[in-house]
Amino acid sequence: MDNLTHSLVGLFLARAGFKRATPCGTAVLVVAANAPDFDVISWFWGRPTWLHWHRNITHSLVGMPIMALLSVALVALVCRKKLNWWQAFLIALAGVASHLILDLTNVYGVRLLLPFSGHWTHWDIAPVVDFAIWGILLLGVAAPAFSRLVGSEIGEMIPNKGQAGWAVAALLLLTVYDLARINLHGQAVAEISAHTYGGSGSARYAPRRVGAFPTASPLAWRGMAEMSYGYVDVPVNLLTSFRPADAATYYKPPRTLGAQAAMATYPFQMLLEFVQYPLWVIQPALDADGDTRVSLLDLRFGTPMESGFAATALVDKAGRVRDSVFGLGEVKAR
Repeated sequence: MDNLTHSLVGLFLARAGFKRATPCGTAVLVVAANAPDFDVISWFWGRPTWLHWHRNITHSLVGMPIMALLSVALVALVCRKKLNWWQAFLIALAGVASHLILDLTNVYGVRLLLPFSGHWTHWDIAPVVDFAIWGILLLGVAAPAFSRLVGSEIGEMIPNKGQAGWAVAALLLLTVYDLARINLHGQAVAEISAHTYGGSGSARYAPRRVGAFPTASPLAWRGMAEMSYGYVDVPVNLLTSFRPADAATYYKPPRTLGAQAAMATYPFQMLLEFVQYPLWVIQPALDADGDTRVSLLDLRFGTPMESGFAATALVDKAGRVRDSVFGLGEVKAR
């Protein structure tokens, strides 16, 4: 989830009453609500390293108390008041927990059980940036400000009028919104699972597994059905009838020596830790002396026509990798 959302949730936890636990309680909660994303520093060591460390140990259950303690320590360095350390640590834990819960709602997910398991958990119910969530949270900011403005006009000077109530209301609305998306996601998955899909002939097959990825609208989902021969990418609109004819099919190519060579490189190894719907794209050389272009992408974040998270390698005729890169968006090996 984006950091504006994390910050506002931390602010509303503070306004709901948690800030009374310690001086500088609001700062503790806002910092803690963003603390797991301290892993962004890994970007300076390159994109593959960032992919490995982003939502790594900082987003795990083991990392929660560490992130909470670091948040309290950081605020203590900046805040000129003496903190109640134990209470500050407890509310910081709540802030960190809010971050992990919000990140669980999107397609990217988190690895809660690190370092014991690298399994990714993702609920796939909300986009990383959700404008409906922004609307709910910004309402929680604007409403008490408007209430104070009205109060000042009628001579009622109460500095924090309505903050706690609107904070609780915003958090409850956010919870209801996510619960509704969970229900709608289940409907989308059921719709995709209820159909069979065709391969190269007239036969129809049931999918091995299905997924539904969120869009801006809670009623529109991007469906994904994995088949033995490839992936069926089909839009799902819960207001209209399901149309398998609108699906795009991405066929799984045979695994080549070039793909095996690419898998041994650092960018591909980091992506293989992360990818959930892997599609290999093999583009043979156009001439006898050219390189084969090998790409691996995650269909949750793009397609062969418009890739998102992808690694690409150039492999020569002898099976040697001349170049290998990982990027976001279109990836071009040199």
